[in-house]
Amino acid sequence: MSKHKLSKCAFTVYLPRMASKHFHGSQQKRALELRLRKIIGQLQSVEQMVHDERDCVDVLTQIVSARKGLKSFAEVVIHQHTQECIAGASDPKEGHRKLRELLTVLERYVE
Repeated sequence: MSKHKLSKCAFTVYLPRMASKHFHGSQQKRALELRLRKIIGQLQSVEQMVHDERDCVDVLTQIVSARKGLKSFAEVVIHQHTQECIAGASDPKEGHRKLRELLTVLERYVE
């Protein structure tokens, strides 16, 4: 697992190492990075709001925004994965394997 820290956050995010790399085009990668920076900013804002003892409704409103951002980010990644990795697989067997992997992740995603 790789270890990534969100700057100024009090927690560490662990991400599983994938067996193979997935390459996004430069525009796709830039768009994903911008979305992530916005989400990170929202989470840092939540942390600051808790530190400042802000009103619970304000904190929850910011959490809702961050969740929507994560949902939107996930939808883009899912769409790109289905188009580029599954539909564009080198052979049908590989496509089926990638589809099974996606379905396994999606089962956890909807919980």
